[in-house]
Order: sequence, then C-alpha cells, then structure tokens
Amino acid sequence: MHWLFRLLDDVRHRARRGRWHADLAAGRRGEDLAHRFLERRGMTVVARNYKTPSGGAEVDLIAWDGGDLVFIEVKSRATEEHGAPDRAIGDAKRRKIIYAALDYVRRTGLEHPSVRFDVVNVVFERPDGIAHFRDAFAPAGAGFAFRGAAAPAGDAGRDPRHRTI
Repeated sequence: MHWLFRLLDDVRHRARRGRWHADLAAGRRGEDLAHRFLERRGMTVVARNYKTPSGGAEVDLIAWDGGDLVFIEVKSRATEEHGAPDRAIGDAKRRKIIYAALDYVRRTGLEHPSVRFDVVNVVFERPDGIAHFRDAFAPAGAGFAFRGAAAPAGDAGRDPRHRTI
C-alpha cells in the first residue's frame, strides 16, 4: 500500500509543477512526504496548512502523538548543498508558528493541551531524506503546557514532563 501512496504523491506533484511556481510545488511535495512519514510512525495528522484568519501565520501540519498535540514545520530542499533545511527557520518564523498554534488551540476549544513543536526536514536527493526532530523548539511564555526536561520551581508536585509556561 505504501507504494500506492508514493505513486499518487508523485502524480499530484507532477500536476502541481505544471500549475504552481516550482518552489511552492516542491514545498507541498515535502509536506506530502512528511505527512505520510509521520502517519507511518503512529501520529494522526488532523490539519494541514492551518492559517490564522488574518493569513499572517501558518503551521504546515498539526497532529496528535499520543496525548501530545504536535505543531510541525516542514522544510524541504533539493539537496543539502547549502545546509540542512531546518536552518531556514528563524526566530520570526518560530513566533508565527507559535501564534498559529495558539489560534488553533483557541478555535478548537482545547483546554490546556500538552503541545510539542517539531520540525521535519525533507531532502529530495537522498532516498532516506526525511528527518524528524521532536521538540525542535519550545514556546517560551506562550501559555502552553509542553513537554520539557524539568518543571519550573513553582510546579512542585506536577508531572515533570509537562509544564505550563
């Protein structure tokens, strides 16, 4: 069945290349591959290309991984000649992802979900060109409960893997 999804993704990509700018088509192909990759690892993708109403912020993929709500940025490149794709994620991009995540949580009515921010790199030239980085960054000061190494001093008695910041 995996080969069928790969074939359909390839057909979809070829159709997009004819209608879209090459960079946009490649980015969507990377998102397709990341989506399948994460689902094969047990994550349930619930949204793709979630945008805030103003259109100023976007999250590529939103998924559940067990009890964690995961916001995923997918970065893709043809080669790693200029470094890994995730090097293109700066502070401004992180802030926009966090803003979109807060909007998503508010609009869906989820109360205090445990969240995580992951990054998936896709390098098209390599057959094993997908890398998943869990907990790629933390939403400092955003009001989320998130997975972390240790709880802050004020969180005594709570599960140390989950803290609110």
